Amino acid sequence: MTRMKIRTWVPALSLVFAAASFGAQLQQPAGPMTDVAPAPAAAAQPPSQATAPSGVPSATQGAATPATSSAPAAPSAPAARVEVPVGTHLPLVLHNAISTRSARPGDPVYFETVFPIMVDGRVVIPAGSYVSGEVTQSKRAGRVKGRAELAVKLTTMILPNAYEVNLAAAPSNAGTGGGETTNSEGTIVGDSDKASDAGTIIRSTEAGTAIGAGVGAAAGHIGEGVGVGAGAGAAAGLMAVLLTRGPDAELPRGTTLEAVLDRPIMLDADKVQFTSPGTSTALSGPPNREPQRQKVPF
Repeated sequence: MTRMKIRTWVPALSLVFAAASFGAQLQQPAGPMTDVAPAPAAAAQPPSQATAPSGVPSATQGAATPATSSAPAAPSAPAARVEVPVGTHLPLVLHNAISTRSARPGDPVYFETVFPIMVDGRVVIPAGSYVSGEVTQSKRAGRVKGRAELAVKLTTMILPNAYEVNLAAAPSNAGTGGGETTNSEGTIVGDSDKASDAGTIIRSTEAGTAIGAGVGAAAGHIGEGVGVGAGAGAAAGLMAVLLTRGPDAELPRGTTLEAVLDRPIMLDADKVQFTSPGTSTALSGPPNREPQRQKVPF
């Protein structure tokens, strides 16, 4: 009976030991495989995640994408400019009359160009461009000596396309219809009216002589009367001249004036693409006039 039991449990124990031995083998780490080489670590990573050697920036780290780039943009090329040189003459016509009788420093003056200005074969200032400025000096003529003087400066020009530029120009010549002249400093000087002064004295002398002759004849001393009357008439004529001012310097509407640039004008090339010489306003020139003394001595 005992032998029967031992024979029954021996196979069972053998199976238990075999299972335990097989489980222990499964828990042990597998040995290196000698038939398959391990893959390189760098190859397993994507190119964008590969690490570079210490101290050397990788290609992906140094590259900047357009969205995150902080590099300053390259400066744009400056716009092309056209230069109107110093000494260029601007033919102008006056739109508002000016006179030393009423003008004051700071009063505005308005002109218009009557002839196009060209640079390198193209129109840069068409006729019909507006020029503005102001009166800088207004001096009336003296009673004994000194002529009237009027000075203006031109400061701004507006082209037909509304392009506005600064300028510095002074008059060099003026057609006023009278005896005004322009000196080397660009000041417009009035006439002296010497002929009128002499005529006033002569007429007063003649009138005094006639009166003296009549008085002398009545008193029986014609010669003395003529001399006294002539002297009195001359004195009266001279007094009339001394009590009145010389002629004012006047620039009537329509006066033509030629201005000269004191410094160059720099124009943006893309704003002076004119294909026509332009057209100025038709203004009649001032009529010819004789200089006259101001009868009111103020």
